[in-house]
Amino acid sequence: MSDENRTVQLLIGALHDQCLLKGHNGIRGLGLVFRRMDIDFSKGIVYPEFKIAIDRYGLKMSEGYSKTFFNALDKDKSGAIDFAELMNALRSPMNERRTNVVKEAFDNFDVNTDGKLSLDDLRVFYTANAKNHPKYLSGEWTLDQTLRSFLDSIDSPDDPDGVVTREEFLDYYAGVSATIDDDSYFVMMMRSCYGLPQR
Repeated sequence: MSDENRTVQLLIGALHDQCLLKGHNGIRGLGLVFRRMDIDFSKGIVYPEFKIAIDRYGLKMSEGYSKTFFNALDKDKSGAIDFAELMNALRSPMNERRTNVVKEAFDNFDVNTDGKLSLDDLRVFYTANAKNHPKYLSGEWTLDQTLRSFLDSIDSPDDPDGVVTREEFLDYYAGVSATIDDDSYFVMMMRSCYGLPQR
C-alpha cells in the first residue's frame, strides 16, 4: 500500500471515528451536513464545500490532508465527491450474521413483498407501536405522520422519498451495527425490535 493510500485510510478512519462519537446516526448526520452544502442539488460537493463540511462536523485537518482526502474520494476525477461514494467509504461492513438478521427484519416488515417499505407496510406491521408514540398520543400527529416519521428515520438522507429500499435499510443498520461491538446483542436487539423469533 502506498503512503498516500495509507494516509487516506487513516483519514477515513478518523472521520469514521468522529461519526461514531455522535452515535448510530453519526454517519447519516454527516450525510445531512454534506447535503446542506450541496447548493445546486447535484448530490456531490466540490473541494471548498468538502472542507467546510468536514470542519463543521468537527474533523480538523490540514489543507494538504484535506486535499489528499478529497482527491482520493473523487474516484472519477470530476472535481466533485458523490455522496454515495463517501457514505460507502465510511460504513463498516456487517458480518454475515448481522446482515442476515437485518434482511430477515426487512422481509418481515415488507408485507406486500415488493422490496420496499412504505406506509402501506407500516400500517399492517407497525400501527400498534406507532399508537404509543408521544406525538400520536398527544394528538399532534396523525397515524400516517407517525408512521412517516419512522420511515424518514431510516430513509436515505440523499433521497427522502418516504419509501425505504432493502439497500437503505441495510445502510441504516450498518450505521447502528458500527456502534455495537457484540454480535449476539445486535442480533437480539434486531429480533426484539422487529418481533422476530429468538434463536
